Amino acid sequence: MRPEPALEAPFALRPARVHEAGGRGRRAFALFQAACHPGPLVWILPAHVPEFPMLRGLPLGVGERLHLLRPTNETDLLWCCEEALRTAPVGLVITEPQKPLSLTVGRRLQLAAEAGRSTGLMLIREGAGSNATETRWDCAPVAGGGADSTLHRWNLKKNKAGTLGNWTLNWNGASAALDLVPEARERHEPADTAP
Repeated sequence: MRPEPALEAPFALRPARVHEAGGRGRRAFALFQAACHPGPLVWILPAHVPEFPMLRGLPLGVGERLHLLRPTNETDLLWCCEEALRTAPVGLVITEPQKPLSLTVGRRLQLAAEAGRSTGLMLIREGAGSNATETRWDCAPVAGGGADSTLHRWNLKKNKAGTLGNWTLNWNGASAALDLVPEARERHEPADTAP
């Protein structure tokens, strides 16, 4: 039996399901998830996309477990994703489709994830998600991070198994550790202990 991801709610992706992340910060969200998921990692992106993960710049332990696939067309990309999800030892499959996902494609990917007990994360473009997805995240960098970290806003817009939410967090990109950042005027002061 595969160990569960070392991450608690609200950012844990339900295992054996396919999830989606969109927005300018979707790759940072994917790297964070890769750092949290144990076992082999598969990242599938089209061969024509010029940028791809640089192994030495990834969070600690991710580069050694990452398998990068570069199919030449969308059909092959979705086939690679489905086959990787069916492969039982794979902990996380990250895929970057270039076209909108139909309900049929989304359902096939869900069935593959269930069969392989793998977690899928589709990095989608605006409006390109599938209704079959378990969760959909909107991810964006936020100005104001420190010198060695970046603030992120992760908005859970769809969740079949729970509530929705919006979080601002500080993540340095080197590990799975992060700090939640309270909104302005939401800081809680210590309780007054005066008699």
